Amino acid sequence: MTSRKTPILITVVALCAVAVFFATYFIAAGKARNDLRAAGQRQLQIVALDLQSILDKFETMPFALGALADVDQVLHHPDDAEAVARLNQTLQSIQRQSRVLAIYMMDDKGMTLAASNWNEETSFVGRDFGFRPYFSEALAGRFGRFYGIGNVSSEPGYFMAQPIYPAGVPRGQGAPIGVMTVKVDLSEFEHTWRSSDDPITLVDGSGVVFLSNRPLWKYHSLRPLDSRRQQELAGTHQYADQPITSVGSLHREQRRGFGEHIMQAIPRQGWQLMLFPSQARVARVAMLWAMWVALVMAIAAISLWALYQRRRRLQERLESRDALRRAAQELDATIAVRTQELRVANQALEGRYAKLQQTESLLRSTQNELVQAGKLAMLGQMAAGMTHELNQPLAAIRAFADNAVQFMRRGQLPQVEENLEHISSASAHMGKIIGQLKGFARKSGDAIAVVDLPQTVEAAVLLLRNEFQQQAVAIEIDVRHPVQVMGDAVRTEQVLINLLRNAIDAVDSVELVADKRVTVILDREGIGAGAEVVIRIRDTGPGIPDEVVPHLFEPFFTTKSTGKGLGLGLAISSSIVQAMNGQLSAHNLPEGGAEFMVRLPDISE
Repeated sequence: MTSRKTPILITVVALCAVAVFFATYFIAAGKARNDLRAAGQRQLQIVALDLQSILDKFETMPFALGALADVDQVLHHPDDAEAVARLNQTLQSIQRQSRVLAIYMMDDKGMTLAASNWNEETSFVGRDFGFRPYFSEALAGRFGRFYGIGNVSSEPGYFMAQPIYPAGVPRGQGAPIGVMTVKVDLSEFEHTWRSSDDPITLVDGSGVVFLSNRPLWKYHSLRPLDSRRQQELAGTHQYADQPITSVGSLHREQRRGFGEHIMQAIPRQGWQLMLFPSQARVARVAMLWAMWVALVMAIAAISLWALYQRRRRLQERLESRDALRRAAQELDATIAVRTQELRVANQALEGRYAKLQQTESLLRSTQNELVQAGKLAMLGQMAAGMTHELNQPLAAIRAFADNAVQFMRRGQLPQVEENLEHISSASAHMGKIIGQLKGFARKSGDAIAVVDLPQTVEAAVLLLRNEFQQQAVAIEIDVRHPVQVMGDAVRTEQVLINLLRNAIDAVDSVELVADKRVTVILDREGIGAGAEVVIRIRDTGPGIPDEVVPHLFEPFFTTKSTGKGLGLGLAISSSIVQAMNGQLSAHNLPEGGAEFMVRLPDISE
């Protein structure tokens, strides 16, 4: 098969398959529609027989009730209270036993004289129902039938009425003197129909739906009613004077299923029983058959295509075998060349990796030396303050020692003991200061441990206490949470000293400031694994100029005068914080001054 003929053949086969698919769909849809209509017709016949049998069971009831002993007495003597009471009791007893909605008797004017609901709030006694069609039919000597909503009880029902003749007068001879009516509840049929997926409706002679398993369709007409029919319904109050609109006027979702239908006549009452077969079911059945045919055609097409491809693969395999042989030879030669190039590149890469390791080691050593240099430079800046801190206890020791010698010569041993205790306390204070200096000055190793931040803050403040006193700067420490982090305690202390000294310098640079203060706040933000320790160091200085912010953490950048700083403090501090998986930032406060913020991962429990 040539490549030019292949697209034409595929197009022809596709068109044939589409034609077969649609033909199968329409044939299956027609058969499914006929099957559904036949099944629906059988269902309607059963429902109609059931409905007719129920109605026939009650149709003899009004005639039989008209022969009760007290009926003639009440019709001739409506003011006979005892006869009316007996008849009411009898009608109520029969209504309860037969389970109809109501039984009542009217005179020839339509006035109700006795009723089964005589003792209820919605009693029919004294009500005029002469406007109802069933009354007119019965008074004319015919059987009155009518379905409507009660204008007193507001309950829908089927009314059956029979004329009442005077005692001893044969039926049909003479004029009726009253009408006996029985009201039957047909709502049980709606409950039975709800088991059906298809809509079922019972329609009166005007085309108004009064029973249905679709509640939204009730009291709607199959088609719009003309004005004359609307006036007739209003005159009989058949549906409680509510406006009758067509089902087609409902929303699309509410009228779903309304359309093609099957009818079964209820001739005696002039009703139509209707069933609306589901068109979606017809479409599903048709689509199922069409999909089965499409599947068979697809399997056949795939099988033919597989055979065709198999023949092509055999031919291509023979052609590719020679091509593979030639390619294998070329590949061997290419692999040999690439292997040699890869070997040379690997050797060069190993040399570069060794140089990179040396550079990394040198960089780490340089960084450690830079940190240590920063600490030593800071120690040099703090030397004068430390000398003052040590001179005070030394002078005290000398004075207390001279006093102790004099007290010993006098034999005043209690005073000697008190002076020795003062000497011991001053020596301990000097040892604490020297211990802090030694710990800060030593080179920190790579050991990582738990750092207690409140203790570290106190150590940093202790080393800078003399500078705070000399510059008359107040220091406030606000520990809101006893937080801990992982890191190097000495380097953490170095960061805090750098930030505190910058805060002292910032506050000292402002003249005539009444409130010179540095505040250290320890806090925690977040919960669980994402919690962070936040160290805020605030000052009441002039703040950070806008042009300085982009270069704040660059090495050798400083705004201080010559001799007061190398510009490494913040750069070293930022490097230390980043090594602890943290972040160092700075910003100005709205009320004035600057705030440096250190964020570190929290390990506190």
